Amino acid sequence: HPGYGFLSENADFARKVEAAGLKWVGPKPETIDALGDKVKARAVATECAVPVVPGTDGPIDKLSDAHTFCNEHGFPVIIKAAMGGGGRGMRVVRSADELDSAFERARSEALSAFGDGTVFIERFLDRPKHIEVQLLGDGQGNIIHLFERDCSVQRRHQKVVEIAPAPTLDKAMRDAILADAVKIAEHVNYRNAGTAEFLVDSRGHYFIEINPRIQVEHTVTEEVTGLDLISLQLHIAAGWSLPDLHINQDRIQLRGFAIQCRVTTEDPAQGFQPDIGKIEVYRSPGGNGVRLDGGSGYTGSIITPHFDSLLVKLTCSGATFEKARRRT
Repeated sequence: HPGYGFLSENADFARKVEAAGLKWVGPKPETIDALGDKVKARAVATECAVPVVPGTDGPIDKLSDAHTFCNEHGFPVIIKAAMGGGGRGMRVVRSADELDSAFERARSEALSAFGDGTVFIERFLDRPKHIEVQLLGDGQGNIIHLFERDCSVQRRHQKVVEIAPAPTLDKAMRDAILADAVKIAEHVNYRNAGTAEFLVDSRGHYFIEINPRIQVEHTVTEEVTGLDLISLQLHIAAGWSLPDLHINQDRIQLRGFAIQCRVTTEDPAQGFQPDIGKIEVYRSPGGNGVRLDGGSGYTGSIITPHFDSLLVKLTCSGATFEKARRRT
């Protein structure tokens, strides 16, 4: 199981795992190739008649191509790493004066983080909702959704707070997003867990990418559906189908709300830069409806600069959104 780090979206790594005679807990390598690359994923969505944010037809490597797109579509735009995730290799550009430097910085950061400096450009939507759909497929033709999460609270394009289900979506919009997510997954005969991500504004919803892996925020989906996603991943990797697991779309029911907050070692006085040092005092919350997925957060722990700043994931659930919020 590759977790949710960079290797989880590395198709070459997945191929090597399988070539070594091991089971890869995730999508097929060719699916990671098709969907892990945001440009290819946009093309898949277009084939499925799923709306996408206006953007370049494919990856671009010349600054002149970036100027051509911006001259046609205007500002603001966002430059994205084609192979990226976690907010790396992204730059919002609000005027022509910023384009040249932002383009080069995005390419440089993408190359450093992912080993691939390929980027593409989309129109930037100001203050949209960021809605994602949890998908589960068995690679045998069975695809279901486990409803959606609202991941709109972000910092530097990285999610900070996640809510399931999205509390502000109306039924028509929710149904349309869920249907489009399943449509894309069915198109590629998706296997194992994945997440289809959308932006939502007053005009509609737009597909942006599929993360072909389990997400950090899968905990909120587990709390509102009662399903253990990691266990399901392992069963599917072992060859079980969704019918074998007695799971179908009609049996997936929502129960209340859940909110996840990420507790990190970051210094708000220094622009939320990752902090290092020794944790002198650490006290965990607890009680009914409070879940902790912990890592290195404990009294005496030494925090180094060599790893992610995430210490613990706090997930609180309740019968209503207000109850979940109060526990959080």
